Amino acid sequence: MIKETVFTNDAIVFGLLMLALGFVFYTESRKTGFWPKFYKYIPGLLMCYFIPAIFSSLNLISDEISKTYFIASRYLLPASLVLLTLSIDLKAVFNLGWKALVMFFTGTIGIIIGGPIAILIISIFSPETVGGAGFDAVWRGLATLAGSWIGGGANQAAMLEIYEFNQELYGGMVLVDIVVANIWMAVILLGIGKRKKIDSWLQADNTAIDELQTKVQNFSEKIKRVPTVTDYMLILMCAFVAVGLAHFGSEKISTFLSSHFEIISDPKSALSSFGSGFFWLISIATLIGILLSFTKAKNLEGAGASKIGSVFIYILVATIGMKMDLTKLFENPGLILIGLVWMLIHVILLIVVAKMIKAPYFFLAVGSQANVGGAASAPVVAAAFHPSLATVGALLAVFGYVVGTYGAIACAELMKIASGG
Repeated sequence: MIKETVFTNDAIVFGLLMLALGFVFYTESRKTGFWPKFYKYIPGLLMCYFIPAIFSSLNLISDEISKTYFIASRYLLPASLVLLTLSIDLKAVFNLGWKALVMFFTGTIGIIIGGPIAILIISIFSPETVGGAGFDAVWRGLATLAGSWIGGGANQAAMLEIYEFNQELYGGMVLVDIVVANIWMAVILLGIGKRKKIDSWLQADNTAIDELQTKVQNFSEKIKRVPTVTDYMLILMCAFVAVGLAHFGSEKISTFLSSHFEIISDPKSALSSFGSGFFWLISIATLIGILLSFTKAKNLEGAGASKIGSVFIYILVATIGMKMDLTKLFENPGLILIGLVWMLIHVILLIVVAKMIKAPYFFLAVGSQANVGGAASAPVVAAAFHPSLATVGALLAVFGYVVGTYGAIACAELMKIASGG
């Protein structure tokens, strides 16, 4: 049931989101008074996410009615990936090394084992919460959560088909997905403001990340110029022609694969993610950005290409914030508790492994979001560390789509055993 909302016109909704972003950036730029003390503890990026969540919780706006998230994720996200990748040094990205992959797979394993462990823990206190029989069995519904938290929407849909969970109860699982994943994203954004302390505690080696940032910054300073209208037109041309090509390619590829390969068109298949248009949209946009980084187009960074890409990212953050309705925390406390315990296990495993291999907080945050948040969130979190790192988030998120269904099936079978199903 769609809730009653004060503002349903997307022009008004977008205006409110831009008001929130403008407020955050203006107050964060203040050098005296209350705001410097406030932002010392609360990152501006978190506020860009949290204020729209307050608007949604007060029923001023609703992600169920508004199309702003769809527009931001389908048009502005691929555009931002192109602009943030224009000046990337691909060799330096690969030099980030094995720790990025280790943290990604640690996040995946954390989700796989977290589900069954959460069921076992909650069953001690509230066995009815993890019960259910047949197609109403809670573990079947949680399997869809595993698909979402390892891969993305396509993997979640695949798990719904594979395990045939009662669709009338599916809304409760979607609620857990939104609430728990968004709480964890808020914690990650909060941690970004404390990353130096976290890295110090992890005894992390940030050399490769610092080198990548320095290379990009040095290149940007070298070609920096006062931008003209022509520069802005060329920047937007590169961004949105690439978006057009990515949409064209994603439609053609996903349609071709789905119509010619039964293993991809079958929603129960572990390879069904390759039939997802969004998977190919993000993959193609990232690839175009990388290809452009080998051309003279990379000189557009001197006119502020990554800054425009960052603006698009912040708009996406605001639309993601709309999805977090704080009042829903109390709608289904049992299921949400399972989700919170599940996510806590994922987090603990990430922290333990990061401490063992001395991985930077960046790898922990992005490795987690590449699983839990997918292609819409991982580049956002990566870019929050530095715009040049958005590509890392995008590449890992695409990888998450590939392994998502396999990991989710493993998790579902373990949850079935844990529930005695």
